[in-house]
Amino acid sequence: MSKVPGWLGRVGAGLTRMGERLEERRNEGAPDADDELPDAPRLPESVPPPPAYAPAVSAKPDPVAAIPWGMRVAAEAGWRLLVLAGTLWVLTRAISAVQLVVLAFVAALLVTAMLQPTVARLCRLGLPRGFATAVTAILGFVIMGLVGWFVVWQVMDNLDNLSDRVRDGIDELKRWLLDSPFHVTESQINDIAQNLSDTIGTNTEEITSAGLQGVSVMVEVLTGILLAMFSTLFLLYDGRRIWEWVLKLVPAQARQGVAGAGPRAWRTLTAYVRGTVIVALIDAIFIGLGIYFLDVPLAVPLAVFIFLFAFIPLVGAVVSGALAVVVALVTQGVFTALMVLVVVLAVQQIEGHVLQPFILGRAVRVHPLAVVLAVACGGLTAGIGGAVVAVPLVAVTNTVVGYLRVYGQEQALRHSPPPHGSTSLDAAAATAAAEESRPARNRTPEESE
Repeated sequence: MSKVPGWLGRVGAGLTRMGERLEERRNEGAPDADDELPDAPRLPESVPPPPAYAPAVSAKPDPVAAIPWGMRVAAEAGWRLLVLAGTLWVLTRAISAVQLVVLAFVAALLVTAMLQPTVARLCRLGLPRGFATAVTAILGFVIMGLVGWFVVWQVMDNLDNLSDRVRDGIDELKRWLLDSPFHVTESQINDIAQNLSDTIGTNTEEITSAGLQGVSVMVEVLTGILLAMFSTLFLLYDGRRIWEWVLKLVPAQARQGVAGAGPRAWRTLTAYVRGTVIVALIDAIFIGLGIYFLDVPLAVPLAVFIFLFAFIPLVGAVVSGALAVVVALVTQGVFTALMVLVVVLAVQQIEGHVLQPFILGRAVRVHPLAVVLAVACGGLTAGIGGAVVAVPLVAVTNTVVGYLRVYGQEQALRHSPPPHGSTSLDAAAATAAAEESRPARNRTPEESE
């Protein structure tokens, strides 16, 4: 029992030494009193945990995750659309800066699509390509020049007779208005004529400036015709190498798809030009015959104008028909004008419901709304030339996009893992359908005929 107090004393001394060591270590880690701020708050040595009934506070979410999914999709699509719109705006400005060159080249493409089958047939008959191109181009340009000369000759030859008949027609129209149920008086007609005369007299400078602008427009038209002729010659003779050079500018990953879409686009353009020429020729012949048998002057020039305006969808038929009706009205009277209107409407109805679906067929499938919007946008952007080019551009774009979509689906099927079970039959059927709809890819536009 005498040993117990000694053991307890040793334990107490050890605990005392351990406490002193811990105190020394705390003092070594604590800052000096001189370095501390006088009003610095002292934090407690330990923070007690919250009670069990306190609500849990979640961490702040990621800002991207906080935005709704629909808004994120709209934002992603929005900035891409802005980039696309900016690119189209820059491209439109660049094209408008060289509008004459672009329209001349597009006109050369249309003429080439019309003349290319003739060059291909002559080459198959054994003629050298250069000779076949020269013969086709010369004959085509000579025929177009003769048609233009014939129209000008007819107009100049009948100008005096036409002015007399126009004066007689105006007098007849005046008498018809006086006898009509519209209660038009002679003084009102004279006032209208006097106002027209005064307007022409006061706007002489504007008319003169418009004539000078017409001279500059004629110079631009002649320049565009020369550019179109040279471009047509090179496209007819060297179209294959030009197409191969264009393919080299395409990235390698997309080159195979573009090489397959090119011949299809060229076939669509050729079908459109052929169909439009045939339909315009039929319209010009039948409307011209109707005008001729109704004894309307300038029947042949009017038929040529109807042929040319037929290349402007929707608007061209209305303008050419209205021109024929106006000429008949001022030269032959109201009854003849009504008969010309009946002939024009009948031929245009046959054209719209029979000729175009039968001749163009499925090669050029464009919705009427797309045609109207394309003609309007083309006319606002580049005038008559833009209206002429708009519809074939939309038709070619529709063909290219459709082919690339099928081609992308085919490539996805080829690179996807092989299916198993019953799905393998469906995949095989889809691949077979894609193979049937896929054209020869390495053909040039010239070989597509």
